[in-house]
This record gives sequence, C-alpha cells and structure tokens, in this order.
Amino acid sequence: TPIGAHYLLTHFDTPMLSHNDHVLQLSGHFKNLVQFTMNEMRSLPSITMPVTLECAGNGRAGMSPRRHSMPWGFEAVGTSEWTGTRLWPLIASALPHDRVVEFSFRGADFGFDNGVGHYFGRSLSIEQVKDLDALLVYDMNGQPLLPQHGAPLRLVVPGWYGMASVKWLAEIEA
Repeated sequence: TPIGAHYLLTHFDTPMLSHNDHVLQLSGHFKNLVQFTMNEMRSLPSITMPVTLECAGNGRAGMSPRRHSMPWGFEAVGTSEWTGTRLWPLIASALPHDRVVEFSFRGADFGFDNGVGHYFGRSLSIEQVKDLDALLVYDMNGQPLLPQHGAPLRLVVPGWYGMASVKWLAEIEA
C-alpha cells in the first residue's frame, strides 16, 4: 500500500518528535534500565517485513446505533514493508526480572478520554513478546516514517489489530 493510501487512525493529537532528540526508554522491572537514541536503534540488526495492519473498527459504519468514533466501512487496512529491529532481543538485552508478566508500550501522544488525561498505550504478555515477530520500526516502504505513521519510532505487531502497534513509541515498561 503506498504510504499516502495506508489508513490512518490516531487516538490523540500527533506529536511532532525529532529523530535527533527522541529516546526510547525501558523502565520498570528490568535489571538494566536502558534507553536508546534513534541512531542506536538504527545501528541494531534490522529486518524488513511486509505486515498488514487493520483497524479493529473496520466495518463500524454499519453499526446501529452509530458509534462516535471513526466511521470506517472496510477501507481501514493496509500492507506495508516495515523496517526496524526485532522487539524481543532488545527487551532481552535489558534483562527483565523473573517476575515480569507483561510489558506496556507507551506512545508520546497525550489526550483525554472520558475526562482523564493519559498517553496512548497497549500491553503484551511476556509470552506474546517472545512469540510474535514484533518490530520496533523506523522506516515504512523504504522511507523514514512520517509523523502521521508514528515517526520516529513505532511498534508493529504482525497478526494483531493496528491498535497494538503503538505509534510514537517513547517507553517500554516491564
């Protein structure tokens, strides 16, 4: 899918992050609390993988009563070649404590939902992180990510709805 035709859904305003200043922080129950600059991320072993992302709300336009969120028909799907580094080796290098059961992935996009301010995020169990081919992505179809697609760094989780692929990834907490 060409970059300009790939569906977009953002939960909050798009943060404008600088590639030069952005840092991914690993926090919580790791033996090594580390952070990675984008230059360090790009120096890690990379892989390019075609992944289809689909919005969990595909088909929502046909719901009755009508939902207030994005009224998709069935167009909220796209396949791109995503380039980045595999998630599990990066997490494993920080040595999560034995008692860790899941990881939360927090984006830099902040907003309000039902009057409560928070950053957008999702979580995956330790087993899911080990078993999935999840990537920390910085390129889409051979080009650096655009802000609307999560620049400078996003998570891409193959086989899961797009909401699991957190954009503007700022923190992974064990």
